[in-house]
Amino acid sequence: MKLIVDSGSTKADWIAIDDNGKVLFTTQTLGLNPEILDGPEIITRLNDRFDILQNKKNATHLFFYGAGCGTDRMKLALSQIFQEYFSNAIVDVQEDTYAAVYATTPKGEEAIVSILGTGSNCSYFDGKVLHQKVQSLGYIAMDDCSGNVFGKELIRKYYFNKMPKELAVEFEKEYNLDPDFIKNKLYKEPNPNAYLATFAKFLIKHKDTEFCRKIIFKGMKSFVKNYIKQFDNCKEVPVHFVGSIAFYLKDELQETFDKYELQLGNVLRRPIDGLIAYHVANQ
Repeated sequence: MKLIVDSGSTKADWIAIDDNGKVLFTTQTLGLNPEILDGPEIITRLNDRFDILQNKKNATHLFFYGAGCGTDRMKLALSQIFQEYFSNAIVDVQEDTYAAVYATTPKGEEAIVSILGTGSNCSYFDGKVLHQKVQSLGYIAMDDCSGNVFGKELIRKYYFNKMPKELAVEFEKEYNLDPDFIKNKLYKEPNPNAYLATFAKFLIKHKDTEFCRKIIFKGMKSFVKNYIKQFDNCKEVPVHFVGSIAFYLKDELQETFDKYELQLGNVLRRPIDGLIAYHVANQ
């Protein structure tokens, strides 16, 4: 049994397949980002899913693609946790960008591949090797155009009284905006970045308002300038995306790309289905 996992900070999609690519089961855990979770919490999240717990001895391979796995230190730390848990499996941990590449980019082709979900990332794939020019510093310092950055911006606008009154009233109805509640979520509970990203749903819901459009296009402009334009050939290759922010704001991405004369490629909400085909073809 092979386990294929695509993990963001908010959630992780799991698919178990046999050697022929037949799906044995699918499940979902909370996100398994090693940058913001310790070992015991990761184990707890694995044990919370019966399919995973029941089959941990049956797994022969674990292919894990995850947010927070962009450094050797984090990959090693997570690999050790998984190796102990899935004791009979060969464990391969890669950063989540590789999942995006394998799901969106035809074999051997060049592309810039980006992630816009709870967090954000951008890399150049030369057909064989992934190249990054921007080392992510995580959700506090970077993550341009991501769900957590959009969420932070909405909260700030609300508290600085810069949100239109009619939107502010609806914002209050949909979210608990008590300061103590927010600060507890940000400083006392796991996954503060995932919590911030929940506010992005409001932005997407009201994306046609002038207020939300300004926030969206400001974020996309920042992502293009700080990430995509780091690559000299950005106008010569397609730019693929995975992630809920990219998927639900695809029209706005296209509008931004037209302005900067960039080629928008494939846009997927989740890469997990493409990963099945990739691993069956390359087993």
